[in-house]
Amino acid sequence: MPVTITLYDLCGTDRSLRFSPHCWRVQMALAHKGLDYETVPTAFTEIAAIEDGRSKTVPVLNDNGVIVSESFDIAVYLDDTYPDLPALFGHDGVVAAARLILNWANATIHPILGRMMIKDIHDVLAPADQAYFRQSREKRFGKTLEEAQTGLDANAEALSDALMPARVTLGHHDWLGGGGPLFTDYILFGSLIWLVTVAGRLPLPEDDAVAVWFERCLDLHDGLARKTKRAA
Repeated sequence: MPVTITLYDLCGTDRSLRFSPHCWRVQMALAHKGLDYETVPTAFTEIAAIEDGRSKTVPVLNDNGVIVSESFDIAVYLDDTYPDLPALFGHDGVVAAARLILNWANATIHPILGRMMIKDIHDVLAPADQAYFRQSREKRFGKTLEEAQTGLDANAEALSDALMPARVTLGHHDWLGGGGPLFTDYILFGSLIWLVTVAGRLPLPEDDAVAVWFERCLDLHDGLARKTKRAA
């Protein structure tokens, strides 16, 4: 049966380098569902051409002509469209909890990750994308990328502190989804694999509950994320 699902996935100048946290959330969701799909490496400056300009951001999913963007909306779509495959949420209560984790990760974890590697992200992009990335991010931050990136180790304690809600939860459950991984796990995992893909490591002790969970996430779905290309 031919593959009918296409995922437009952010890439660097090395088109095998896939680092977007939002795209990783969708890759893990598709693998969780056991769906066959193909990815289209897409640079920042190529996004406007995706599916006749249907979205200004990636990920974008084309499921046999049905176009869906935004990682959370894609996950909801996958559960609604393929209810007989393993659930990403299961019921509305999990959807609500996942939205909370999404908002926490994007608002609290991502700014710290930005301080760790924003210039490093720039450096893995093609020249045309570097120009776009520098202009847009420096406008957002009100400072140069060189000033905005203060480093992995300098922000390690802040990241560890910010991850406390996940660490406490993982002290009670093997997964943020409870007995097994759900989209709640893929949200935070997407954020942290972004850091590891670009900066090379997760600055947590090996026995930290989040680090142990992260390693188990790397092994999910035949080691999908463990096999991915890394910049550092």
